[in-house]
Amino acid sequence: MGQTRRTLEGRVALVAGGTRGAGRGIAVQLGAQGATVYVTGRSSRGGGRSEYDRPETVEETAELVTAAGGYGIAVVADHLVPDQVEALVGRIEAEQGRLDVLVNDIWGGERLFEWESPVWEHDLDKGLRLLRLAIDTHAITSHFALPLLLRERGGLVVEMTDGTAEYNADRYRNSFFYDLAKSAVLRMAFALGHELGPRGATAVALTPGWLRSEMMLDAFGVTEATWRDALEKVPHFAISETPAYVGRAVAALAADPEVARWNGQSLSSGQLARVYGFTDLDGSRPDAWRYMVEVQDPDRPADTTGYR
Repeated sequence: MGQTRRTLEGRVALVAGGTRGAGRGIAVQLGAQGATVYVTGRSSRGGGRSEYDRPETVEETAELVTAAGGYGIAVVADHLVPDQVEALVGRIEAEQGRLDVLVNDIWGGERLFEWESPVWEHDLDKGLRLLRLAIDTHAITSHFALPLLLRERGGLVVEMTDGTAEYNADRYRNSFFYDLAKSAVLRMAFALGHELGPRGATAVALTPGWLRSEMMLDAFGVTEATWRDALEKVPHFAISETPAYVGRAVAALAADPEVARWNGQSLSSGQLARVYGFTDLDGSRPDAWRYMVEVQDPDRPADTTGYR
């Protein structure tokens, strides 16, 4: 995919959960290709906040979409509230008459799961809330948005998760609740592939690699400009990628006239970079999941040679 071409002129996207992180990166890169992008979230300049209680806002993301060359529209919405999601889709229908791309990126669970705590020790209310944020939100959004997306053939649904189906199949992912949440989203894409494929649309699951999100950078006490300073303490962070990288993956999928070849599959940003030819902002192509299997998980010394 040529990264300076505007391949999505006239296309309409909804990035559900686009305030920060991967969602923001996806929204901006869709905008860079000329798309109209509705961006939703609970964190707003009007005072709303998610569990993260961070400064990023949905309005800020929409402005970045417009600055990138698209048309960003911020909508404050809680995707656990069906009436709000129904109203959101009704607004898109009234204003655009179509929906070409749905990105289900709602999450918000990092501060709810307890790292490697077994289910009987994990706070139950937090665990159940995490599952609602990760699973119910995606189901509610798909329920209301897919009839509009199916009005024209060629629509794309991207279910955002952490880990490929292959990687997650035989690895414990941090806690009972986190593992269940991420596996469920992978299965959603598989199920949607069966339901959408015969109707002319495509569904995929997509994972970034080790993401340099705003929260991750803050956790390591670095910025995007200084992220390599974290390598002294966390050497494998060398394989990390910006949110723009997975954003370019979604833009490439949305522009692909043969995107149906991926229907129902689990994909990663690094995998798609090899197919479509896009790069991260620094011109590299990090392949984090292959790196984790071959270098990080076997506890080998950090070395990204051949992986980016």
